[in-house]
Amino acid sequence: MTTIKNLKDLYLDGVKDLHSAARQSIPLTQDMAQAANNADLKKALEASVAGTRDGMAAMEKLARSHGADPAGEHCKGMEGLVAEARKHALEADFADDDTQDAAIIAQYQRTAHYAISGYGTLKAWAKRLGFKDDVKVLDDCTASTYEGDETMTSIAVKGGVNKAAM
Repeated sequence: MTTIKNLKDLYLDGVKDLHSAARQSIPLTQDMAQAANNADLKKALEASVAGTRDGMAAMEKLARSHGADPAGEHCKGMEGLVAEARKHALEADFADDDTQDAAIIAQYQRTAHYAISGYGTLKAWAKRLGFKDDVKVLDDCTASTYEGDETMTSIAVKGGVNKAAM
């Protein structure tokens, strides 16, 4: 384990953590897309896989731009969220497809909120450290993740998934 000596070390540890989180969430999101029954939900999850890959690539680029290897971290937080999502959205015995779709949306949003929180923290640290280019990358990642989260809310509420699950 590496000693974290200062804010830059803490920042790079966080970048590597989010790289790992993205890497872990991709197979989960692919499996949820395959399990989804609502066409809009399936499409949104498939798009999210591409967005998450972009976020993972962005974290790799940030890490490497500061001389760090992004593969040197395993995000235990996302590991837990993935396990919970699998249990509650994919492995549970659902009486109907709409209820499973509602569960998929909820579990997807839990993983997205983890990423949003991480990006926000990293952005604050990048600003403090004067990493202006990193701030822009983190802004883009945050915006993309928020967009995915808002899409899921729209599918759940306006798209009728939650109502159908009643």
